Amino acid sequence: MEKKRVLFVNQEIMPYLPETPLSKIGRFLPQKTQEKGKEIRTFMPRFGLVNERRNQLHEVIRLSGMNLIIDDIDHPLIIKVASIQQARMQVYFIDNEDFFHRKFLFRDKSKNFFDDNDERTVFFAKGVLETVKKLGWAPDLIHTHGWFASLLPFYVRTAYKDNPIFGDLKIICSLYDDEFSETFKAGFVDKIKMNGIEDNQLEHYKHASYVSLMKGAIDHSDALLVASPVINAEVMEYAKASGKPMLDYQGEEDYFNAYNDFYDQIIEG
Repeated sequence: MEKKRVLFVNQEIMPYLPETPLSKIGRFLPQKTQEKGKEIRTFMPRFGLVNERRNQLHEVIRLSGMNLIIDDIDHPLIIKVASIQQARMQVYFIDNEDFFHRKFLFRDKSKNFFDDNDERTVFFAKGVLETVKKLGWAPDLIHTHGWFASLLPFYVRTAYKDNPIFGDLKIICSLYDDEFSETFKAGFVDKIKMNGIEDNQLEHYKHASYVSLMKGAIDHSDALLVASPVINAEVMEYAKASGKPMLDYQGEEDYFNAYNDFYDQIIEG
């Protein structure tokens, strides 16, 4: 029987970033999923906090070199890869000098939300999907982690829906306690737009807040997973009202079996 393929799109993964609930799941869930007989690919942004030398990142020339257009501006996409040897697991990094070569994730040293977080999240989502296309690797399931990956479900179900790589898959969105209070500046809708996206599909993104991003992800996912003990109340209410299959919070230990059973249930339909 052919192995099922799971694509993990992560906001954070340890040891590349400090330990948080998100980075810990990003590190161990793909490994455990692989050990259960599934084939995996794992992506994260190449934030400036990632130590390239210590973690032995290197550029994948055959995957790099394309430009992604955001708001009529070309941004070079660089793909790097590193291995977590003890897990026998590779991690792909989405890189771009303008968006990621700074020593902070989403806020500067004065705790100010970066003005270009909107463009950074668009670049990350497109970068993952374009790289998976280049790999020619068709997943059975995409599992997104963190608000920074929240545009993936939207793009897969709109601009990329006719691509055979993404045509026959399921999407699970994990809900975390990772909200921010700011809203993206005006014009976010124009930065998201691509061929294949209709104006009526952009409603959530006209007021681009954490809640609207997550509502968009919920709308375009097949199933939801509660990954933190506390979730933004409005997001949680929207998730429940969606009627989609939802796995309740499993705790920090031994969640792998429940997650993988949930994967099988959603993949099988």
